[in-house]
Amino acid sequence: MTRRVLLVEDDEQMRSSTAQALELAGFAVEPLASGEEALALAGPGFAGAVVSDIRMPGMDGMTLLGRLHEVDPEIPVILVTGHAEVPLAVEAIRGGAYDFIEKPFVVQELATVIRRAIDHRGLVLENRRLRAVAGKRDDVEARLPGRTQVMVDLRYRLRAIGASDADALVIGPTGAGKEVVARTLHDISARAGRPFIAINCAALPEALIESELFGHEAGAFPGALRPRYGKFEHARGGTVLLDEIGSMPLELQAKLLRVLQERTITRLGSNDPVALDVRFIAVSKADLEGLVAQGRFREDLFWRLNVAVLHVPPLSARREDIPLLFLQLLREAAARHNLPERQAPAAFLSGLAAREWPGNVRELRNLAERFVLGLEGVELGPVQGARLADRVAAFERSLIAGAIAAHDGKLRPVYETLGISRKTLYEKMQKYGLDRRLILDAPEDETG
Repeated sequence: MTRRVLLVEDDEQMRSSTAQALELAGFAVEPLASGEEALALAGPGFAGAVVSDIRMPGMDGMTLLGRLHEVDPEIPVILVTGHAEVPLAVEAIRGGAYDFIEKPFVVQELATVIRRAIDHRGLVLENRRLRAVAGKRDDVEARLPGRTQVMVDLRYRLRAIGASDADALVIGPTGAGKEVVARTLHDISARAGRPFIAINCAALPEALIESELFGHEAGAFPGALRPRYGKFEHARGGTVLLDEIGSMPLELQAKLLRVLQERTITRLGSNDPVALDVRFIAVSKADLEGLVAQGRFREDLFWRLNVAVLHVPPLSARREDIPLLFLQLLREAAARHNLPERQAPAAFLSGLAAREWPGNVRELRNLAERFVLGLEGVELGPVQGARLADRVAAFERSLIAGAIAAHDGKLRPVYETLGISRKTLYEKMQKYGLDRRLILDAPEDETG
């Protein structure tokens, strides 16, 4: 495994000297001036260690530690601290930092700590790979959980597309997890160790949009005192996420099409093309075909993107997954706030599956946050529906699915809790399509 180190230090002289010393010690060092740059490079597939100063303007080392552990809690982070900050660093160790080293330090001591961290990271990644080979949940399923067929199909397509270097189009409603799919696609690709640059096409300032994307040379326009890389060039070797691609102005769509076809860009104020080695992932909640028909999206760009397509389903298309998904979101929220997990009653979980979720996973995650924090207002309102028989059937189905989730897939406590026979439970599971794909790692001897 390459001994890769992300070195985050805002002091240029310190950053340069430390990077040179670590390179001489045999590490592949990427010197970075800010925590934001490290976040763009360190995903769940990151095979290395992060070394960060604890005191920096903007995002400090403690904040970076928390943000990295939201991506993957097992990324090793080593904090560099002054003598007065040692108590803070010790607190960071309790919060998940791998280690800390006090200034001024001997590079050999830092190198020893980094080697241990990288070796540990290698074991973590190898264990994940072996669990995946053995049929256990892999990283893709951990990020995109669910046993409904639409989620099984999504993960299958995602893994197939991730193995290639093809550009991709991710389509789905608001809050369904399109950005999670895009980031996962990057992290399982050969580009996982390179930058992941997200661009919100709907939020780009129109006057600066070309400069932001393509960069500029000094003097290209008033105020351009120095040359500057654009976001496309900054992502070289990695992935560019084009969020809300349907909001991109038509004139810029033509330039993007040229970039996709030729894999070169030209900075503002220059005539020299720059080769571009990036993968593009476009994301849209809008129907791009409809936008093409309205003349608001270029047809040639649509067909250029419409090759490797991933459709992210709304929660309404995967209701059986809702109780299990909510339990996972509860665990994540509890860990994020350093609080004990709260138990969700089976009736509560069943009610979740019967609800409409216009905000999809994002709305469900917000509910999990409020539930963990013990806030008011987490009670569910009345179910919207048509006929009484439909409401009763929906409730019965969700009650059974919720009970299965609450009992970790063990069916004996499910039919005992519900007060029905084993035969009746199996018949109702068959009636409502609740097959064993809903049961996560349930031992066979627990079902009868």
